[in-house]
Formats: sequence, C-alpha cells, structure tokens
Amino acid sequence: MPKRLRLTRRFPVAMSEDGYRRLKRFARDAGLDEGEALSFLFEHFDSVTDHDNLTHRLRLFNSELEARKK
Repeated sequence: MPKRLRLTRRFPVAMSEDGYRRLKRFARDAGLDEGEALSFLFEHFDSVTDHDNLTHRLRLFNSELEARKK
C-alpha cells in the first residue's frame, strides 16, 4: 500500500520571483500544487540533483546574494 501524502508542516517561505515562477511551472507540468511539488523535490532531493552541479550553482548563488538583496 502506498504511503499517504500528508502535508503536516506549514511555514512562511520567502522566494525570489524567478524561483516562485519556476516552482509554479514545475508544479503545473507535474500536475501538483506548489506544496506537493516542494514535498516531492525535498523527499527526493538526492535523486533529482546532480551533486557537482548543485555545489557549483550554490557557490554562484552565494557569491551574487548580497548584490541581489540591494
């Protein structure tokens, strides 16, 4: 029997407009709502990310973060 999806946690999240648009597009394409899409991504994080690419992208993001906050 499949495990039931229970969305038990709610928390305020601040996202960039680009990030939110991408989340909405991913959710729409997958036939999910935004909460279900986030649950899927984080439950399967290791299998849907490439570790080397993630590390590189995170380094770039962090280097630009202060400038993006202004």
